[in-house]
Amino acid sequence: MSGSDAEGRGATAVRRRRSWLRPVAWGVLALSTVVLVLAGCARATVLNRVFYQAVLDEQGAYERLYDEVLVDPATARVTRDLLGRLPVPEAQVTANLKNVLPPATLRTLVDEQIGHAVGYLRGEEPRLRLSVDLRPVLTNIGSFAEIYLGDLVASAQGRQSPDFAAFARELTAALDDISRGRRPENLPELRLEPTTARQAAEWLMGPVPEDRRADLRPQVEASLGTGDVASALAAVGPYALGDRGPGAAADLSVLTDDGHWNVVPDLAAAGVDLGAAEEARHFTKLALGWVQGIACVLALASGGVLAFTGSASWPVRVRRVGTALAAGGALAAVVLALARWQVGDLMAHPPRSWPPSVRSLLDDVQHGAADALVSVGLITAALPLLAGLALAGAAWAYEKVVARRGARLTGRRRNAVFGTAGGVLVAVAVAGAVLAPLAAGKEARELCLGSESLCDKRYDQVAYLATHNAMSTTADRFIGPLQDPDIVAQLNAGARGLLIDTQTWETPEEVSERLREADFPPDMKEQITRLVERANPPRPGMWLCHAVCRAGAIPLVETLRKIGTWLDEHPGEVVTLIVQDAIDGDQTRQAFRRAGLERLVFTPDADPDRPWPTLGEMIGSGRRLVVFAEQADGPAPWYRNFYRYGMETPFAYTAPEQMNCVPHRGGTGKRLFLLNHFITDMGGSRLDAAVVNKRDFILERARRCEKDRGRPVNFVAVDFATIGDALGAVDTLNRER
Repeated sequence: MSGSDAEGRGATAVRRRRSWLRPVAWGVLALSTVVLVLAGCARATVLNRVFYQAVLDEQGAYERLYDEVLVDPATARVTRDLLGRLPVPEAQVTANLKNVLPPATLRTLVDEQIGHAVGYLRGEEPRLRLSVDLRPVLTNIGSFAEIYLGDLVASAQGRQSPDFAAFARELTAALDDISRGRRPENLPELRLEPTTARQAAEWLMGPVPEDRRADLRPQVEASLGTGDVASALAAVGPYALGDRGPGAAADLSVLTDDGHWNVVPDLAAAGVDLGAAEEARHFTKLALGWVQGIACVLALASGGVLAFTGSASWPVRVRRVGTALAAGGALAAVVLALARWQVGDLMAHPPRSWPPSVRSLLDDVQHGAADALVSVGLITAALPLLAGLALAGAAWAYEKVVARRGARLTGRRRNAVFGTAGGVLVAVAVAGAVLAPLAAGKEARELCLGSESLCDKRYDQVAYLATHNAMSTTADRFIGPLQDPDIVAQLNAGARGLLIDTQTWETPEEVSERLREADFPPDMKEQITRLVERANPPRPGMWLCHAVCRAGAIPLVETLRKIGTWLDEHPGEVVTLIVQDAIDGDQTRQAFRRAGLERLVFTPDADPDRPWPTLGEMIGSGRRLVVFAEQADGPAPWYRNFYRYGMETPFAYTAPEQMNCVPHRGGTGKRLFLLNHFITDMGGSRLDAAVVNKRDFILERARRCEKDRGRPVNFVAVDFATIGDALGAVDTLNRER
C-alpha cells in the first residue's frame, strides 16, 4: 500500500470522526439558545421587582383593594376583627381607610416585600424575610384616633383642647394600679342602674378564675352599685391584666419589633407552605449561576464549530448557524406557550371561604403575571428566531443569486463577509441581553399620580382631589377647621389640589370688617372678637388664614417649603394651588422665591384655550406645581388668574340637595373645571360632609355637571376630606377616562 493511499484513508477516517461534531454542535447551539432565552425571561420577570409592581398596576390592584375588597360585605368580619381594638368607631375607620393606610404608603410596603422576595430568589438574601414597617400606619392611626378622641379627652380633662401626653400618662398609671389591685384615683364615679350593674359585674368577672369568683363577686357588685367603678376594676385587675398591664407597650413593641412586623412566622403558623419558595430559590440560583454561564460558553463554542469547520462553503456554514438559532428561538417559544397553557395548575387556588373579591383579585393578578411573563418570553425568543432566519435567508440568497452569477467571494471579500456574519451574531447576543429586560420594564416604569396610564393624559383631562381651605385644620388648631390633617398629611392622603387663602395679619379694625363677611357662625365670631379685645397685636409676614388670622394661621413661606419638600420626595406627582389671594402678586412671587419653589412651578400657556401638556411631560420637565390666583394675574408668568383658564360651580350651598351645576365664576367653555363640593351652613359641617363626600354622591354630581358643561371635572373640592370617600370618587373618574 502506498503512502498516499494510507494518508487518504486516514483523512477520510478523520472526516468521518468529525462528521458527528457538526450535528451535535447544531443541537447544542439550539438548546443553549433555549436556556439563554428562558434565563433572560426569568431575569426580566420573576427576578425583577419592577415586573411585579407593573402587574399590580395593570390589574388595578391597589384601587381594587380599596374599592372592591375592603368594601366587600364578606370581608366585614375580618376588618371588624382588625379594627376592634381601636378607640375609634369602626364605620369611621373603614370610611377613612385611605387616610389610615394611604395608597402611597401601601405601595411602599408592598414594594419592600417584593424586594425581599426577589432578593431571596436571586440568592442575595440568605433567608426569606418579609418584614413590614408598620410605623407609618401606626402614626396615621394615632393621628386619626386623636381627631375623634380629642373632644372626649378634652372634656375629661376639663380643658379647651386635649393634652394627649398627659392623658396617656394618666391612663398608663391607672392601668398600672389596676393590674396590681390598687384603686386608681383619677377615674370618675359612674352611677349604674341595678340591672346594668349586675351585667357589668358579670362581664368583669369573666377573667377571674372560677374558684375566686364567689369571694370577689359581692365586692364587685357592691362597688358598681355605688358607682365606684375604680374599686371594681381594682378587684379584678390582677386577674384580667396581671403583669401585662404595665408592660403592654413593651409587649406591643416586642410583637412588632419596634414597629416592624415579621410576616414569615405568622404565614407558617397559618399553614401557608413556604417550601415552594425554597424550591424556586434552588432553581433560580442554578439558572442564574453556572447553568446560564455554561449555556453561554456552549453557544459560542458550538456556533464557532458550525461557522469555521468543515469543507462546506461558507454560505452553508452560515446557514447552519442561522437555522440553529432559529430552531432554538422557536423551541423556546413552544416551551413558553406550553407553560402558559399549563399555568393554571401551578397557580394558587384560594379556598372557597375567602371573600369573592379577594379570590377575583388574586386570580386576575396571577393570570396577568402569567400573560406578562409569556409576552416577555415570546419577545425574547423572537430575537434569536428572527436573527437566525435573517442569517439563513442571507446565505440562501447568496447561493441562489450571487453564486449563480459566478461572483463568489475570495480573499478579503470573503473575510469581510465572515466578519459581517460574526458581527451579526454578536449583535444578536447583545440584543438578547439588552432588549429582553427592556421588554419587561428593566427600568422602573414612569408613574403619574400613582398610575402609569395617567402619564399620557393631559393635565386638563385628569381629575384631582382638592381640599377646600386646606390650611384650616384641626391639626393646626384653627377655630372652625374645615380639614382635619395638616397640609402635608392631606397630600399623603391623596389630595393633589390645595385651595388656600393668603393674608397678612389683620389689625383689630380689619378683624371686625372681615368678620362681617366671613362664613363663621355667630358664636365663633364672638369668640374671635374676645380674642381681639385681649389686644393681640398683628404679626408681621405673610400667612395662610381662613378669613381672620386670629382664628388660626400658619406661615406661608414655611408651608410652601413643606410642599416643595413633599414634591421632591414624590417625583411622580403634580400638585395645584388655587389661591384666594389677599396679598398681591409681587408678595406671592417673593414668598415662592424664598421657599425655593420657582424651580418647580409650571408656566401655563398664555392662550387659555391651548391644550395642556400631559402629566408625563410635566413630570419629565420637573415643573410639577401649578399655581393659580382668584384675583391676581401675574406679575410672575407662572401666577395666572384661575378664571382665565377655568370655570366653577357655585359654593354657597347650605344643604346637599341644593348642589347644582350652574355656571359661576369663570363662566363656561373653559378647559379647567372646579367642582365646589362642600356645604357652608354657618361654617363647615362634618355631618353634611359625611353625606356629600360619599363616592356615589360625588360621582353622580360630577357626571351630571360634566354632561351640562361639556368638559370633564378636574378639581373636586371638599371639606373634611378624611370623611367619606372623595378620593375613591376621583380615582373612579380617572379610571373611566
